[in-house]
Order: sequence, then C-alpha cells, then structure tokens
Amino acid sequence: MLVVFIVVVVIVGSTVPVPSVDEVRATAGSAGLVGMIGFGLGYGLLTLAPVPKSVISIAAGVIWGFGTGVVLVYLGALLGATLAFTIGRFLGREAVERFTGARVARVDELLQRRGLAAVISVRLMPVLPFTAINYAAGLTAVRRRDYALGTILGILPGTLAYVAVGAYSLEPGWQLWIALAALGGLTLLGFIFGNRARRQTRARSATEDGRPADTSAASEDERDV
Repeated sequence: MLVVFIVVVVIVGSTVPVPSVDEVRATAGSAGLVGMIGFGLGYGLLTLAPVPKSVISIAAGVIWGFGTGVVLVYLGALLGATLAFTIGRFLGREAVERFTGARVARVDELLQRRGLAAVISVRLMPVLPFTAINYAAGLTAVRRRDYALGTILGILPGTLAYVAVGAYSLEPGWQLWIALAALGGLTLLGFIFGNRARRQTRARSATEDGRPADTSAASEDERDV
C-alpha cells in the first residue's frame, strides 16, 4: 500500500503543478485554528481507511513543525483508533478481514493477554498496520480500558518520531537522526517482542497438548496482520 501511494504521489507530482513547502505552510498558517482542527479531523477519518498514515504524519511535521504537528497527529490518531474500534464491533469479523486484509485471529493472538502491556507492545510496532489493529481489536476480548490506555501510551513514541522526520527533514540535524534511530529501534524492539510472545504462545499451546514446544520458530504471523 505504501509503495502504491508513493508511486501515485510521484506521478501526480510530475504532472500536476505542486505548491512549494513555503506556500503550503503559508496556506496552513492563514487557516489558523480552523485549519488545524480540519487536519486533525481529516487525519482521524483517514485512519479508517488502509492508507499510509506515516506519510501524513511526516507531512504534518513539514507543515506545522514538531510541536503543533505532534498534537494534531496524536489527537487525530486517537480519534481514528476510537472510531475504528467501535465500527469493528458493529461490522463483524468477516467484514473487517475483507476490508483491512488483516486476520482477526492473529490480532486476537497478539492481544491474548487481554492486558495493557499487550496493547502497548502492539502499538509500539511500526510494522503492524494501524488501521487493521484498530478494527480487529474491536472484535477481540481486549477490554476497552486496556485498549484506550494502551493506545494513548503506545502510539506516542511513533508519533513523535514520524512528525520529527517531517519537521527536521528539510534542514537535517541531530533531531532527524534521533527520529530515524527511534523508528529503527521501535521496529527492532517490536520484532524482538513479537518473536518472544509468539514463542511463549507456542510453548503454552504445546504444553496444553502434551507435546514438545517449538522454541525456534520465528514470528512470521505478526507480519500477516
């Protein structure tokens, strides 16, 4: 999906006159608070569709800078996560899997602890699609409180990193390198945690079935979410 989005942007950028960054910033500045609220609401609605939110987060950093960009993206993401969670419970498993391409069973397995720590860990993994997790979580047994608090805490590091990439990419400095390192670190920690959680799950399943556990299996299923 991200590759398709980038290709479309390149094609549009090469065929349609695109305003400069300064012009976009000036337009956003003239829109004032109304423009900020509109962006936040638009971001929340876009999270209901399987589009690359990371690109939009980076754009927010380019347009509004780090501080304001973080607030807008963070609030918009929380709005979208809440809406998708609620909609997921109404749509049902089959509709969610068809729309997002995610396997609800995989998400349920990742959130099997039904606790705050599980939700936070899933949110910290940039490799897992935000939209699919939102919808699918509404069909799992995770509690609303754990989902809400886990989302509030879990999406913050990634939000800070993506917006920082946009805010400091035009004038690269130590802030940009820290943001890129943070994204790389979150991805690595996500894979490590995913592998560990998957092995523990298989070990418990093997114990319940009375057969040896396979402790060498990699966590390929998280990538299929």
